[in-house]
Amino acid sequence: MEDLAPPSEASTRRPKRTRAQAHTTENQTSEANLPVDRESSPEDFEEARPKSKRNRGYDGASASAHKATDLSLIEVIKGNGKLIPQVIKLWVERYEKGPKTAMVELLMMLFEACGAKYHIQEEFLDETDVDDVVVALVNLSRTGEVEDYQNSKRKEFKNFKDNLESFWDNLVRECQHGPLFDQVLFDKCMDYIIALSCTPPRVYRQVASMMGLRLVTSFIAVAKMLGAQRETTRRQLDAEKKKRTEGPRLESLNKRFSTTHEQITVLEEMMRKIFTGLFVHRYRDVDPNIRTSCIQSLGEWILSYPSLFLQDLYLKYLGWTLNDKNAGVRRASILALQNLYEVDDNVPTLSLFSERFSNRMIELADDIDVSVAVCAIGLVKQLLRHELIPDDDLGPLYDLLIDDPPEIRHAIGALVYDHLIAQKFNTSQSGTKGDGSTSSEVYLGRMLQILREFSTDPILSIYVIDDVWEYMKAMKDWKCIISMLLDENPLIELTDDDATNLVRLLCSSVRKAVGERIVPATDNRKQYYTKAQKEVFENNRRDITVAMMKNYPLLLRKFMADKGKVSSLVEIVLHTNLELYSLKRQEQSFKSVLQLMKEAFFKHGEKEALRSCVRAINFCSTESQGELQDFARNELKELEDELIAKLKAAIKEVVDGGDEYSLLVNLKRLYELQLSRAVSIESLYEDIVMVLSSFRNMEDEVVIFLLLNMYLDLAWCLQPIVTSETVTEASLSLLLSKRNTFFEQLDYFLDHFSEVEEVGKHGNQLACRVCTILAEAWVLFRKTNYTSTMLERLGYCPDASILQKFWKVCEQQLNISDETEDEDVNKDYIEEINRDAVMIAAAKMVIIDAVPKEFLGPEIISHFVMHGNGVAEIVKNLITVLKKKDDDLSIIFLEALKRAYHRHMVELSKSEEEPLTSKSFVECKDLATRLSGTFTGAARNKHRSDILKIVKDGIDYAFVDAPKQLSFLEGAVLDFVSKLPTPDVLDIVKDVQKRTENVNTDEDPSGWRPYYTFVDSLREKYAKNEGFQDEKEGVSVRRRGRPRKQRNIEGKRLFDEHNSSEEEDSISASDREDAQDEEEKQDEEEEEDAPLIRSIRSSKLRSLRLSREENKGQTRTGDSGRATDNLAASRTSGASS
Repeated sequence: MEDLAPPSEASTRRPKRTRAQAHTTENQTSEANLPVDRESSPEDFEEARPKSKRNRGYDGASASAHKATDLSLIEVIKGNGKLIPQVIKLWVERYEKGPKTAMVELLMMLFEACGAKYHIQEEFLDETDVDDVVVALVNLSRTGEVEDYQNSKRKEFKNFKDNLESFWDNLVRECQHGPLFDQVLFDKCMDYIIALSCTPPRVYRQVASMMGLRLVTSFIAVAKMLGAQRETTRRQLDAEKKKRTEGPRLESLNKRFSTTHEQITVLEEMMRKIFTGLFVHRYRDVDPNIRTSCIQSLGEWILSYPSLFLQDLYLKYLGWTLNDKNAGVRRASILALQNLYEVDDNVPTLSLFSERFSNRMIELADDIDVSVAVCAIGLVKQLLRHELIPDDDLGPLYDLLIDDPPEIRHAIGALVYDHLIAQKFNTSQSGTKGDGSTSSEVYLGRMLQILREFSTDPILSIYVIDDVWEYMKAMKDWKCIISMLLDENPLIELTDDDATNLVRLLCSSVRKAVGERIVPATDNRKQYYTKAQKEVFENNRRDITVAMMKNYPLLLRKFMADKGKVSSLVEIVLHTNLELYSLKRQEQSFKSVLQLMKEAFFKHGEKEALRSCVRAINFCSTESQGELQDFARNELKELEDELIAKLKAAIKEVVDGGDEYSLLVNLKRLYELQLSRAVSIESLYEDIVMVLSSFRNMEDEVVIFLLLNMYLDLAWCLQPIVTSETVTEASLSLLLSKRNTFFEQLDYFLDHFSEVEEVGKHGNQLACRVCTILAEAWVLFRKTNYTSTMLERLGYCPDASILQKFWKVCEQQLNISDETEDEDVNKDYIEEINRDAVMIAAAKMVIIDAVPKEFLGPEIISHFVMHGNGVAEIVKNLITVLKKKDDDLSIIFLEALKRAYHRHMVELSKSEEEPLTSKSFVECKDLATRLSGTFTGAARNKHRSDILKIVKDGIDYAFVDAPKQLSFLEGAVLDFVSKLPTPDVLDIVKDVQKRTENVNTDEDPSGWRPYYTFVDSLREKYAKNEGFQDEKEGVSVRRRGRPRKQRNIEGKRLFDEHNSSEEEDSISASDREDAQDEEEKQDEEEEEDAPLIRSIRSSKLRSLRLSREENKGQTRTGDSGRATDNLAASRTSGASS
């Protein structure tokens, strides 16, 4: 048995008399008042043992009572909030016995809750002026003698705010039968709370506002209770008066009614006092948290006590704060109004307010803060429900259906569904009669009316469907949708646009039901679902399959010829459960679906329809089972054979001089099929080569698809050779023969387009496709893939002449204007503009070393700034990859600058523009700025040798046949020099000056002007650095890190205002800037060889060393020195403070 613990101090201390103990008689035995004696009695101990479990609650309550008597009010608020009711009961008893002592205790708690310790003498309580006390408290704050409990991060204060509010709430409730109405206790507290809420210290305003707002809330709770009592008393009075008898009961009821009414009046006066003294000032406080709490409290007051607060005098504050600059305050105001409009009885009183502020409520639906906008949309729904705003004002809201944030879109979708589809807010039309199917048709009809506004843009239609889908059950009524599409007893007549939108709605709804996104997410994150969600999706898939099983063939047959509907209808099969066709004995229906898809494949030639059919047929051939899978694979094989036969017939028709349309359409079908699977076209390959070689005047689109199909066939032939362990000589020879034939065809078109100076608008797309296909083929057969392998024969790298022709055609595409590209008619297979496509293809070859980067890399980079953001982003990504690969950037960058400068010189020879202001020269300078801008921060040190090589080789290039190319110094080299540390810059200046020692520059002043501009720029920017470097030439030992700097006297004056001099005040702003430049150059010099982590550490240690230096007597002569001191002091003064 464990030893008994010794009794605690709290258990042995004599308890104070409570209110219950005050009624006990005085003739109690002494043994009862001596707990020590009772504990020592063996009889009592043995008797208590079996009752220990039963009395545990009593013992705990007794211990809590003892503990409550020992704690001060502020200690309870800081600590255990469960003791607050007991502490307040004890305090009320003390107040009833000695009001002044208890009042002083309460006020001290109030002050300390605000963070200040201040004591009021009990005897001077009545004479003490509130303003004098508040001034003293403000002075305590100024001297830093205040602790912020409310915003403290310490664990022991985490419940401080809740405990403080609970304290005042319990105090009001405990005093409701006495001190609450003595017009002394709470009047005094309110005076101090209101005064503290208007003081400069934020912590005072925060705590005082919280206490004042809580008091009003508590007053309202008591007033509501008294109001209920008053109403009961009034009913009793009315009943007594009907008896027409006078007596003591009537007199008692009258007295009770009068007393209750007076108490309510007192409470309302106290509410008004806090409202006018505290709320009216604090609802516009600089602290948004105070403003938010004010508005939240006001919303609660109006909602819970409308007899006083539901009037325009108070409502206007909610309307005004709808314009608050803080999103939290606006949101609090909107939520308060939402709660008010939910109560129908409040609406008549809110009519004038609604008329005044409804426009602002609608505007907030497009608020910059998403949470505010979503709440505002909910508020607009309330206004619509009460018919407080006309439908004409909702136009701007419907535009948000296609807004980016999904939260806003879905909130608007809920509004659209409630108002326009379900028409919940229209009492005359809401609640459609009939069964569920009928109501679904009505709802779908209304949805189609909305989608008519977006018929021309399928993407916008899908956005609208996605917004409303969650709320509209009719979109999941598959049988109803199918019935409407098949015209089975329709309530509405579908137009062609309506049918297209309904098919689009059906397909989108099916995808949503099985867990797919129909609108791309902004974050591109993969979706993860719970087990329950997956089960829901699987059930939906089963329901869709069952609903579509018999009707799917009917839908496909009806809309087979409509290219706008067939692609969406065909893709529905991707979201069905094909096993159910066997389980439900619907094999014939499955076969009909496959045959209809095959028929649709040969009926259409558009990209979307063909791609949907191929995906659907492939899905059926892989996901079905048993006999159905065999049937699907046979259908797919028959489709391939039929396509090859149609292509042969089309080629023969072209050879015989017929139309090319049939060939084009079937080539598109073959292309879509080859994108997903290998198709054997051996019997067709020679015919394709023959057509390309013999008929050079075919339409560009026909040529493009002939080349694309040849490339895909080549890729599919390569795959088994690369993946298999053994390769036959015959298959390798066949592949090489195909590749060589393919390259010959591409070379012909490359020669053709490189010979013409400018490609016409009709040749743009073909030239672009030739470049991209050729690049993909070079990547596919790049030498690095096959070097040192048995397949080394497959490696291919174009020679320099072919590469130059390729880039010439690419440059033609880069120089084509956007207007010319827009004139191309068929955009079906164009996913990006030509210049982006060719630039991506060229950059890809450089990145994966398919071609020598020494030529193509500089050419690509030289176009960095010439063709808009699209090309700039591609080049930027290329540079990033080259940096990671540690390629020789200096050579590539310098060559790129030379290419850009060469274009400038060529343009200059053709025009009469000023050399240094022409567009080509500006582009050259912009290129240098962008390339030098890639060396920032730590990259300066890492790539210092590259930068130095670019500068030195650039200077050599500029002085070749001087002064013809000297403008290269200003146009390309100058930006890179600024990235070098000071010693390198000074060496460069000396080297450039040495080159002109024996040259008479006066013979051609205009030609040598760029040289002088270059030198003057360096001298002007680094003159002070040169002087500083000369001073350090005699130093033999170099210290790591930045040199120590003396502390600035002016910085010291921030804290010591006794000593100052006019000389220190005369330091100019320009000196400060020069000093800052000097310090930055020194930083670069000292840290150029140091690792990054050492640089970070040295900066922290340096700040510590600077703060410890005490060189008050030392001064540095010269304006530059004083400026440097000022700069050092300004950087360290923040740490000192």
